Formats: sequence, structure tokens, C-alpha cells
Amino acid sequence: MNNKEIDLSISNYGTTRGLDYKIAILPWGATEPHNLHLPYLTDAILSHDIAVDAARVAWEKYGVRAMVMPPMPLGAQNPGQRDLKFCVHYRSETQKAVLTDIAASLLHQGIDKLLIVNGHGGNTFKGMIRDLCIDMPDMLIATSEWFKVCPAKEYFDDPGDHADELETSVMMHYHPELVNLAEAGAGKAGGFAPDSLRRGAAWIPRDWSRVSVDTGIGSPAAATAEKGARFAAAVAEAYALLLRDLTDGGDLYLPIPT
Repeated sequence: MNNKEIDLSISNYGTTRGLDYKIAILPWGATEPHNLHLPYLTDAILSHDIAVDAARVAWEKYGVRAMVMPPMPLGAQNPGQRDLKFCVHYRSETQKAVLTDIAASLLHQGIDKLLIVNGHGGNTFKGMIRDLCIDMPDMLIATSEWFKVCPAKEYFDDPGDHADELETSVMMHYHPELVNLAEAGAGKAGGFAPDSLRRGAAWIPRDWSRVSVDTGIGSPAAATAEKGARFAAAVAEAYALLLRDLTDGGDLYLPIPT
């Protein structure tokens, strides 16, 4: 398959106009530091690359044609992150406006299914999607976080939270030229003092300036391209199956037990 058939970032209308797309994939990330060794756009880059692999597998294995939209680097940030040079905080209302316009455009063109592949833990789309279900009842929008699709502990020695072994390994797989482990900070991180917050009795956003010195949470030291390749392949396979399930015309719901 020619990548121009599945990746809008490099495609053209001459390629797409004669093809029938069952679903669109929207990679979504952020613009923020990732320790000292990964690009600001890591979340957007990896979401996009995973999505393209997933679209390729979905076509090759299941005959599902999906188009990967250009990645959105519009991330919601925690306190303390916006203080970091060139880190940009996008409000939820900004994100919702962008998502609404994308979904409305696709639906107008007859593409009524959209999968968000999110790469930034600070992004939350559930409330937005609930609203859009009211405004666009014929549009199915699903949201996911690619780094949670497969169990990280089965692929990595010490997965963390941000710019860690997982993210670094996957970036080394796709873009080794963008990674220099020699520049990485240790990724040591603190946390909340009250036990109730550590146990999850309630949620508050972490102040990034209080939990990390180098913006990383989790050591990237054990990262390798080989680990990243194995994990990325497993995630792409899982997404391809999801794309099939969302587009095969079957009922999404089991019968209510009698």
C-alpha cells in the first residue's frame, strides 16, 4: 500500500478522491518538553506514526481503509509545565472547537467514524465526545491512548510516565535521529505527600515543577529501538483489530439479558 492512501500529511486529492474510506484516525499530542532528549512534539509524532502503522495493518489484514489525519499538537498542560520555555497549554474549549470542526467536516463528506489516537496523558476527550454525540448523533467518535493499548510491563524493564523508557524506545524505533540518550536526564520524580492522594482517593493535577527536575518521569536509560519496535507493532495490530470492529457493520452492543 502507498502511504499516500492512508496518511493525509503526505497525500493529495488525486490519491484520495477515488477511494472509499470507512474511518478517519486523528492523532493528538501536545507541545511540551520531554526530558532533555526527546522533541517537544513527541506526543504528536508518535501518535501519528502509530496511527499510520495501524492503518496499514488494518488494510492489509482486514481490508479496512482508514485515513490518518495530520497530528494535532494541542495539549492540555499541568501547572508548572506552562512555565517551561515553549510549552503551550491549549484549553479544553480550544481542543473541543478543533475536534468539532474536524468531526463536522468528515461527517459532511460521508465519513461518519473517527478514532482519536491520543499520545498526551493530559488530554481528556470523553466530555467533548459526549457533547458531540448530541450535536452529531450520526457520528461515532472513539478515543484511546496508544501507550495504554498494550501492557507496558510486558515490553519494558521499567516503564514510567513521561519521556520514559517506553516513549524513548518507540521514538528510537521511528526516529533514531531525534534521540540522544547521552543528553537525557535521569527522569527521577516525586509525588504527592498525602497518602490519600497517592492512593487515588481524589485527583488533582500535578505541579510539574514540584515532581520533576528534567520534565521526565521515569528513567529512559534502558530504552532501545528493538523494544520500541516490538511495542509499536503490538499496538498497531491492536488498533487494526479495533478499526475492523468499528467499521464491520456489526452491532456494537450485546443483547440485553432477558
